[in-house]
Amino acid sequence: MVELPEEARAAALREVAEISTRRTALLAEAEALYAPLREKVIEAARKGAARSRIRELAGISSKTLYTWLDEAGLEVRRSR
Repeated sequence: MVELPEEARAAALREVAEISTRRTALLAEAEALYAPLREKVIEAARKGAARSRIRELAGISSKTLYTWLDEAGLEVRRSR
């Protein structure tokens, strides 16, 4: 059986749409986890956890960590 070019294009577009829908859902889920992660990062820092360990476990950059801590009123050493 020979597939028509129109059918091949339609199948490819369906796959694009399916993957895009899944990606959108995953991004929304990740965005929903942002606020609770920030809250727990700050809580861990307030309880004296090592900041490097917090950053490692949270999977965030140093800049993000120190921005969150500064905004929460925790002491942050200024960069030189």
